Amino acid sequence: MSAGTQPHRQPARAAWAGWFGTAIEFYDFAVYGLAASLLFPKIFFPAADPVVGTLISLSSFGVGYVARPFGALLFGHLGDRMGRKSILVTTLMMMGIATTAIGLLPSYGRLGIAAPVLLVALRIVQGISLGGESSGAVLLTVEHAEKHRRGFFGGILNTGTAVGTILANGMFLLVAQLPEEDLLAWGWRIPFLVSVLLVVAGLVIRLGLRESPEFADVKVTGSVHKLPLVDVLRKCGGTVVLVTLATVGAGIMITVSSVYVLTYGKTALGLSTSTMLGVLLPALVVVVIGAPLYGRLADRIGPRPVFVVTAASMIVLPFVWFPLLNTGNQGLMLLGFVLLFAGYSGNYAVFPVFFSQAFPVSLRFSGMAIGFTIGTIAGNAFAPAISASLLESTGTWVSIAGYMAVASAISLVAGLLLREARAEQPEVLRRQSGAPAV
Repeated sequence: MSAGTQPHRQPARAAWAGWFGTAIEFYDFAVYGLAASLLFPKIFFPAADPVVGTLISLSSFGVGYVARPFGALLFGHLGDRMGRKSILVTTLMMMGIATTAIGLLPSYGRLGIAAPVLLVALRIVQGISLGGESSGAVLLTVEHAEKHRRGFFGGILNTGTAVGTILANGMFLLVAQLPEEDLLAWGWRIPFLVSVLLVVAGLVIRLGLRESPEFADVKVTGSVHKLPLVDVLRKCGGTVVLVTLATVGAGIMITVSSVYVLTYGKTALGLSTSTMLGVLLPALVVVVIGAPLYGRLADRIGPRPVFVVTAASMIVLPFVWFPLLNTGNQGLMLLGFVLLFAGYSGNYAVFPVFFSQAFPVSLRFSGMAIGFTIGTIAGNAFAPAISASLLESTGTWVSIAGYMAVASAISLVAGLLLREARAEQPEVLRRQSGAPAV
């Protein structure tokens, strides 16, 4: 940020920096998910049985989530030691480099077994990056905002995930118009290579931002923990578990409805990818519009009521969504997506303010990163592969809807139990961290 930038502009600048970076990160992540669902079985995971190839490819999508805890542990520790800003610059660069490298990777036909090995390695880098990015962007946004507007700014931040997903789907919708031979030869690379332009823009925005004021206060008082990872598990272990469980429902909901649904539409409904994307993309606008509105509501009545009510709605909505989806009528399919995302957007919108307030500032990055990341592994990571296996073994969508509903019920209970952390006193913090008085 330039020296002349006024402090009162920082909340909006921080929200913009967090939003733009989040949109880029989730664009990159969603691009991989779409490619893994639709194209990578032929490009990197050829198999005699197409179902086997698809399951292996979708599992490579989940590897990125498995890698996220390593990023959460590393960047959570550094974020509570060094600050939020520098970590977010690092994670954005990692994601951009990995995504661009995937776009340049030779196929299995050219490189043999080394191709999928390198693909999985780059997917791991993506996962490590997102392990630090998700919580860091949340904290940079929420900690810059005034307390009575944190729900609103957090809701705006989380629209970045929907925008990133829309952009990723839009890019694939464009390249899907290519002849299949061209798409498999070079067209699939375009969405990955576009990422480099977005990353450069995101870095410019983040480099011009100040450090989080709340973390700056922790540093001024000498209250930075020497071993935040150890301390957060010792002091806030139960909270970490609750955040993990509270994350599961929304994670499964969005992954099934935006990644696996493309495979479901093709295999179970006989619908083209273009048709499915033509319904999915407009419906995601519900998240873009709804998340800030739910965030504003959370500022008025508190994040817990919003979280609990929307989690309860997500128990029922899958059983409405699938019958509408199965009609094959685009109008009814769109209605199903709109209803599903209306519940999801409210639940996901309050993640930033609801989860961040559950941890003390000095341990917030570590606590958020660990809890949220493990929750996304339990929720998002293998949701496409699990859904595909459930449909294959039971032959009915009901098993997938039940899977989504149970996860939402778990999140509902966790949300009811989650409580706001007590304010920390500087002298107590200094004694716990071993820092000298200032």
